[in-house]
Parts: sequence; C-alpha cells; structure tokens
Amino acid sequence: MDVTVNGVKVDTAAWPTSQLAAVHELLRQRACDLGHLAEGADAADAERAIERTLAEEVPVPEPTDEECRRWYEANKQRFRSGDLVCARHILFQVTPGSPVPAIRSLAESMLHELQANPHLFGERAKQHSNCPSGAQGGNLGQLQRGETVQEFDKAIFGGDVTVGILPKLVTTRHGFHIVSVDQRIEGKQLPYELVGDEVAAELRKRSEARALSQYVRVLAGNAEIEGVELDAAASPLVQ
Repeated sequence: MDVTVNGVKVDTAAWPTSQLAAVHELLRQRACDLGHLAEGADAADAERAIERTLAEEVPVPEPTDEECRRWYEANKQRFRSGDLVCARHILFQVTPGSPVPAIRSLAESMLHELQANPHLFGERAKQHSNCPSGAQGGNLGQLQRGETVQEFDKAIFGGDVTVGILPKLVTTRHGFHIVSVDQRIEGKQLPYELVGDEVAAELRKRSEARALSQYVRVLAGNAEIEGVELDAAASPLVQ
C-alpha cells in the first residue's frame, strides 16, 4: 500500500522504515507552510528548511548540573578510559536507491544463521560484507571508544557486556551490520569533572528526541496519513 501524507505520495525506498519517510514528509510540508521552503526545492534545500523549522518550533531545555551528575552516577560504565573491544562485522551497505527492506531481510536472515553457527562468521564476511575488512573475515582489530560511528560505538561499548555475536543488527548510515564482540579489555573510570560536557550533550540529545517526538505527534494528529502508522519510535528521524 502506498504511503501518503496529506495526499502527497511518499517515496519510502530511500529510508530505513516507512515511518521515517512519512515523518520526513510531515516536516517538509511544515517547512513549506512556514515559508521556509518553496515547492519543488531540491533535497539539500529541504534538509536546511527542516532544520530551521525544528530550531524554531522544537525548544530544547538545557540540563542542569544536578541532572547531569545524577545521570552520570546512573551510567558510570559509559565513561571509561582505555576500554578496548576486539570485534568483527559483516556490513550490508545501503546506498541511495538501494532496496532497503530486501537488504535488511538478508542481513537478519544471516544474523539468525550465525547465531546458530558462529563458526561461519569469517566465511560469511568474506562472501557478503561490503567492507574491506571482509577479506580478513570481518576483523576490525582493537577498537577504542569514539573510534567508530556513534551507533556502532554505542552497540559495542554500551551497557551490555555481551561477548559473541550481538543479538540485533546494528544500523548506521553505512547500512546494516552483523557484529561479533570477541574480547573486551576494561579501562578505568573517568570522574564527572572530566566528562561533564559530554554528559550534558547526551542529556540535551535525549531531551531533543523527546521534544521532537511530541512535536511529530502533534503534526501527525493534524494530518491525513495513509499506509503507515506513526508512533514515538519514528521520532528521532532527521539523520
């Protein structure tokens, strides 16, 4: 079934989910309503107009020092120095115009296969990975915090201390990754005084996601949307 927003057909093929595609169209139309974007403008102009719209209509409160310290205490494991992970991955690359649902389906199918037969990881990486590391069985060597893109970094250094194949695909701007964490080497805890700015940035990002979720719900409630249901999961959207 086609996805439409206020009668406008949405091209869902270039987005990871049809929900994200619909939300992006909602925001594009709102930017037009505010006079920030002319009909027929190109994609780059649309992105700039959406950013301007969000800046004007989605205020994000600054976290207090007390909130930052409390969040740090509850998430100390995220703020460590010298942590290392030895990891491998298989990348299913997504490029403009790629059939995203088919690529995701293939990646998920292989993830299930490797969870049952982890000894096949290196062979599958050589056969299917779109990363040069595939030639080495997907081996990425030792990775430090901050050395990879944010989504990948969070997956391998997050609160989960899994060793082995991660239970879900890791989605980044490059595509879908099957990831195996083969070894973890612990570092040392960093004090709040060294990471306060990083904590504030994280809380600001979370606050922005909540505000954006509420804003999208309001837009969706006043729009005619067919072919997809929008929910809070579709909100942190403009990548």
